[in-house]
Amino acid sequence: MSNGPQLGDPAPDFELDGTEGRFRLSEHRGERVVLLFYPGDDTPVCTRQFCSYRDNAEAFGSLDATVVGISSGGLDSHRSFSSRHDLNVPLLVDAGSRVAKLYGAHRPVVGTRRAVVIVDEGGVVRHRHDHLLGLDFQTVDDLREALESLPAAGARD
Repeated sequence: MSNGPQLGDPAPDFELDGTEGRFRLSEHRGERVVLLFYPGDDTPVCTRQFCSYRDNAEAFGSLDATVVGISSGGLDSHRSFSSRHDLNVPLLVDAGSRVAKLYGAHRPVVGTRRAVVIVDEGGVVRHRHDHLLGLDFQTVDDLREALESLPAAGARD
């Protein structure tokens, strides 16, 4: 279980630099946002994860959400990783794992752990999946199912 925000909790705001410029969560109100916390650039599972999104670009592009990857790697590392694999997900620099800690996706010694957090249009956490070992990842179909399981914006309490 994570010590970060749980279902129904407000998503903590943050602002990070990334491969497509500055990203501030609160600027995406009115949109669903998928936060993909991942351990590191060019690691075997992370590479498979992000390449699977690239390889399923049509399905990935049809997700009704803004999707970003978040890890503690630097901007040069993120740019290199993204360029080398022609990735279609902006990667955000979480220096010192500040945001991963805020969201409960960080463990001492281990660092940033693989986790998916979905924030709804109103800035509320509506889904989270914390990977126990980080040896697998949420596929495009998993992300679609999670997004489709969320109530419509007007149907929430």
